[in-house]
Amino acid sequence: MGANALRGEAALRVGGTAHVLRPSFAALVAAEAELGPLFALVERAADGRLALGELACLFWHLVTDRPEALTREAIGEAIVQQGLATTTPALRIVLGQILQGR
Repeated sequence: MGANALRGEAALRVGGTAHVLRPSFAALVAAEAELGPLFALVERAADGRLALGELACLFWHLVTDRPEALTREAIGEAIVQQGLATTTPALRIVLGQILQGR
């Protein structure tokens, strides 16, 4: 099943496979525990100060049904390979969900 933007989901392609990023409560709590308050993360993103490692960490926590073989490093490499222009729409969807909810 693909990502549903109406539910705040986005897709991230890693190694030829599309993974659904779902900002569930549990995933956001896990990301926040590692990255700090989500509102500050959103502010950094809006100011263009979101670090690559933070983006990879956020996406790592949001991947649903994460295969055992998928690593955080693979997510980071996918972001670098695809470029920020390609991954920014997914980030925008996720951040919109964090700010606005369903």
